[in-house]
Amino acid sequence: MKARKEPRMPHLKISGLSKGFGRKQVLDGLDLEVQRGECLVVFGGSGSGKTTLLRHIAGLLTPDAGQVWIDGQPAGDSGAQQRDVAMAFQNFALYPHMSAFENIASPLRARRMDEAAIAQQVREVAALLRIGPVLGHSPRQLSNGQKQRTALARSLVHRPQMLLLDDPLRNVDAKIRFEMRIEFPKLFRAFGSTVLYVTQDYREALALGDRIGVLVDGRFQQIDSPAGVYHNPQSRAVARLFGDPPMNLLEVTPRRRPGPGGALEVPIGARALALPEPRADLAGRRCVLGVRPEDLLFGTDPRPGALPVTLEAAMPMNVRTVALLRTDDGVELLSSRPEDPALAAQRGHLRGFATLAPGRSMFFDPVSGARV
Repeated sequence: MKARKEPRMPHLKISGLSKGFGRKQVLDGLDLEVQRGECLVVFGGSGSGKTTLLRHIAGLLTPDAGQVWIDGQPAGDSGAQQRDVAMAFQNFALYPHMSAFENIASPLRARRMDEAAIAQQVREVAALLRIGPVLGHSPRQLSNGQKQRTALARSLVHRPQMLLLDDPLRNVDAKIRFEMRIEFPKLFRAFGSTVLYVTQDYREALALGDRIGVLVDGRFQQIDSPAGVYHNPQSRAVARLFGDPPMNLLEVTPRRRPGPGGALEVPIGARALALPEPRADLAGRRCVLGVRPEDLLFGTDPRPGALPVTLEAAMPMNVRTVALLRTDDGVELLSSRPEDPALAAQRGHLRGFATLAPGRSMFFDPVSGARV
């Protein structure tokens, strides 16, 4: 007889967490479990309680009710310094009078580490984040991208068991944001930390999370894989937060179609749209129909049960598959092509060749940047 497998103890457990500020209830009986080494993205709109949640985990706030456990121990019994939790903020929060090196080294100095060990760990994390050349610069000499990497390096340098990232890409430009979305998963794996990553960007959530916790009005509406949250939303609140353009949401009362078979249709205006799903339980029940734009098909051939419509406008949305390529000597290139599910599913190590499209190469003056 096989021994029963004991369930793993979560690295982080939160039960019934509540917090209010004045009349506003920010967290309302929130529950959560996160496994060791997992990256959980906490996704929600402004004011949904994301940062307040991170501050409770870090020990910077005391809950009105509920408890936080780390490694099975009540975290309320230990202060912020004893939790082995690091937090990086969206506004970088670098010490302006210190160099990038000293900013990164500050958590190690607080632990009274040996200077040689400090220098080694700072340079190791700086190399991973590609900021080695600017370690001697002050924060005012750094670009926003370099500030963001420096703040992240300071959080990672002592290899915390848990890393809390509060919308770290919000204040950087689109190019850096895209680059870091590619780099973050590699960094998280390299350090092995449990990561809670806060964002208001659904694309970021889908790209980075092992799971996504959708936070609405102080509670998680759904905690699921990225595919689960997008393709199988558990509520209208979750469904409308993901996708661009957003999901079609229509109030309808399904009814049986005339004729044999008893298939269902949904009245929309004066006409009706056939439902392909055998959902007899919905007949006569008022509900909201949700259809993602990619699942509402448009064609010019009439079909039974189709809804007559008029095409009023069309706008290209540039749906692409982007691939990161690397040469044998380490040069990185980005390649883009029309959406290709087979290529998107390929997780690397596919050998191939990159070419330039005829007549598409561009050249610029190295000083002025002007096209030549």
